[in-house]
Amino acid sequence: MSNELMWCSFVYLSEHMWDDENTEPRGWYLGQHYKPNNSTDVESWDIYMKYLAEHQYNTVVIDLGDGIKYETHPEIAAPNAWDKDFMKKKLDEIRALGMTPIPKLNFSCGHMTWMKVYNRMVSSPPYYQFCADLIKEVCELFDYPELFHIGFDEEVARKQPYEKAVVRGVKLWWHDLFFICKECEKHGARPWMWSDYFWEPENEQIFLKNMSKSILQSNWYYDTFTEWPEDHPKRYGFRIKTYEIFNEMGYDQVPTSSTYQKQLNSYQTLAFCKDRLDPAHLKGFMTAAWCGTNKDSTLYFMNDAYRLWAARRDVYPETLK
Repeated sequence: MSNELMWCSFVYLSEHMWDDENTEPRGWYLGQHYKPNNSTDVESWDIYMKYLAEHQYNTVVIDLGDGIKYETHPEIAAPNAWDKDFMKKKLDEIRALGMTPIPKLNFSCGHMTWMKVYNRMVSSPPYYQFCADLIKEVCELFDYPELFHIGFDEEVARKQPYEKAVVRGVKLWWHDLFFICKECEKHGARPWMWSDYFWEPENEQIFLKNMSKSILQSNWYYDTFTEWPEDHPKRYGFRIKTYEIFNEMGYDQVPTSSTYQKQLNSYQTLAFCKDRLDPAHLKGFMTAAWCGTNKDSTLYFMNDAYRLWAARRDVYPETLK
């Protein structure tokens, strides 16, 4: 990537990350339980991409999941998955709009419904082969991207109110993380991950000891920036402080905001990070609307994208044309 900051939006192709096939609906989130098809429609996808380009985004992270008809593992494709030729066409259109598409496959045990049968084979030889196959195929599909988002967030039992919960032990989590990262690097892609593993008190020191500087970090925080008490049950203050800790440790990072909880979150994220983070390690900013790519979600998505653009206009005006 160039030295230009990434201005990035997160977009779903697949939304099969949470509810297992037999799990009751979680109405507070998606409003529906698992359905075989993803809700992505082409018209909404095109509207999203045009809107991002008009607001001078230069990067799009695409959560692929089971939204592609993979040649190596056709058995996981959703019924309405896009074939690879169509996906290539849509990627070319993104590039023609002046943006770089970045693939994402979430290898967290908390977000692996998209893996179908393989989500019950974690850390087994078939699982490792499956992961390696898809990373290779996706890198080829994306013309060997410089970055590959691997997820790895929220792998804790309390985040999995399904028919099963899967959480790898400490040694196995690190083994699998480095396996996935090595597979990305084989094909020229720098691994990029969510950073919330660091938030758990028992993980702080082992993270700082083991985490490679070669892995791009996206700490994320969607609430209000304020002086949260140390004993706040969700440790909000520590989640904010994580940006500064990573800066002190020399990790490259892409802070991530969202309108999911607070409308001013993007503005506060940019203002906080610009004052505190070393530009040498600040690689950009991302926003995630956490909504589907469909007609019902279009205004929600546009609002989220607009909020980051407006924050950029006010905090980083020198980056706008």
